[in-house]
Amino acid sequence: MASVPDLVDVVAFGADPTGRADSAPAVAAALRHAKRLGRPVRIVFSAGTFQLYPEQAKTRELYVSNTVGADQRYREKKIGLLVEDMHDVVVDGHGAKLVFHGLQTAFAAIRSSDVTFTNFSFDYAGPKVVDVTVAEAGVTGGRAYRILSVPAGSPYEVSGAHLTWLGETSPVSGTPYWSGVDGLEYTQIHDPATQRTWRDDNPLFTDVAGMRDLGDQRIRIDYATAIRPDDVGLVYQMRLIEREEPGAFIWESSNVVLRSINAHYLQTFGIVGQFSENITIDQVNFAPDPASGRTTASFADFVQLSGIKGDVTITDCIFDGPHDDPINIHGTYLEVIGKPAPDALSLSCEHPQTAGFPQFYPGDEVEFVDKLTMSPLENGRAVVVAVDGPSGMDHTKSLTTMTVTFDRPLPEAIEIGGTVAENITYTPSVVISGNVFRNVPTRGVLVTTRKPVLITGNRFEAMSMASIFISSDAYQWYESGPVTDVIIRGNEFTRPADPVILIEPTNRDVDPTRPVHRNITVTGNTFDVGDLTLVNAKSVAGFQFTANTIRPIGGPGRPPYTAPLFVFTGSTDIQVADNDYGTGTAPDRR
Repeated sequence: MASVPDLVDVVAFGADPTGRADSAPAVAAALRHAKRLGRPVRIVFSAGTFQLYPEQAKTRELYVSNTVGADQRYREKKIGLLVEDMHDVVVDGHGAKLVFHGLQTAFAAIRSSDVTFTNFSFDYAGPKVVDVTVAEAGVTGGRAYRILSVPAGSPYEVSGAHLTWLGETSPVSGTPYWSGVDGLEYTQIHDPATQRTWRDDNPLFTDVAGMRDLGDQRIRIDYATAIRPDDVGLVYQMRLIEREEPGAFIWESSNVVLRSINAHYLQTFGIVGQFSENITIDQVNFAPDPASGRTTASFADFVQLSGIKGDVTITDCIFDGPHDDPINIHGTYLEVIGKPAPDALSLSCEHPQTAGFPQFYPGDEVEFVDKLTMSPLENGRAVVVAVDGPSGMDHTKSLTTMTVTFDRPLPEAIEIGGTVAENITYTPSVVISGNVFRNVPTRGVLVTTRKPVLITGNRFEAMSMASIFISSDAYQWYESGPVTDVIIRGNEFTRPADPVILIEPTNRDVDPTRPVHRNITVTGNTFDVGDLTLVNAKSVAGFQFTANTIRPIGGPGRPPYTAPLFVFTGSTDIQVADNDYGTGTAPDRR
């Protein structure tokens, strides 16, 4: 019979549900007490608002995939709710709202198992993204002007012809947690009228003649040109580019569940799962708080899962307003840079955003892949027996290289600079079901895993790039690997970008007899589309596109479409049949 978990109430440790005081030290004390109990525990909040500042949050040296790599400026992470070396833990918000301040990770599970985070909302008081709306524009006195409206959580100062964003001021140091000038370093544009978001240049701070602070978070910019701006109503979402902290972090943990959470904003990156097992994300609302006046809900991706084994399940979520991909599930290719022994390799993390943490553990199975063809080498698998590399928690060793010893002599075909290694033990089965994707400037779902993938019952609204992207990349992001069993079924794609589904591994030698991907089925979906390509697929063996409904936008009076519906390169065993094109015919244009 399962034991009844102990109850630990953060309010009993001094947390303030009125939102007047900093609850960070009390929450940390409650978590310390729960850990000392050494048995199943339920950590509870109460209905109310809890402020959590970074100055008294837990600090750990950590290295996180797809963020700042080995950059020592950002090695220390602040974590608001840290579940570390714990087992059988539930963090239950009971409807609480958690407001995080400064630059910190909202919550993390590290070296823990059977952990659930549930029943709370969280946001950041001072997001490192500034959402500026063009409230008015015109020409007066021969000069163009714009009036900008700024959300309350984005303080600023106007000086001459420049604008300084001040982030939020620390109550301890009296200085801003971050600051930046004018358009910062990156911009994407959101159109609330069409519910579409895209990456583009920022014209707000070009040819500026002067600025005035009008009060009430409104700024007037006058320009040296007389060209009338045509962007009234658009929102310019501006930010810096360094991903200092993950929004949330799961590392070396198993059976972690995020359920019934409102994630109104993720500061400087999304939720990262890294070398963990069995992750469930269910009924999480990734969307800005309507009362905030903001349109951005994440500094970059929403969910980035790198090196996961077991099952990944993402169900019944809303993904609204990221600055990068809502879901990205992948492994990592490490490049061979040395052969110190017949049974050992020196390997390197090649992308600067990913470094500093273990990529292999004793007992893991590794596959060796030729970069040019992206094909596995003959007899190209071995089992890890020892690793000399980074720990993920300190910087005493190289953060970008490691030496891995295997259980057998390795194939002579392994080439320095021409072969990459993938940890195939840490590859998950994936279910992505019942989710809604909207206001996305990039792709909807990226997934590369050799285990079964089911993408079903989702709605993709006006993606600005491919709604679903399957890559396997050994040249740029080094995100591995091949897919062998993908079903895309019963989804709705409305107003998508071209192509809707993109399959594009980075093999430079494309040979149909050596496909990278296998067995992809697209069936029973609905596509509401303009003149575009539905599927662009490279290096696939076994692709089916059947029983789908394609509804042309514009109806019978629209101009003829000319784009090929299907583009296949270096692929074999293709079946396109029994689709309804809304025209009484089945052209299967290629």
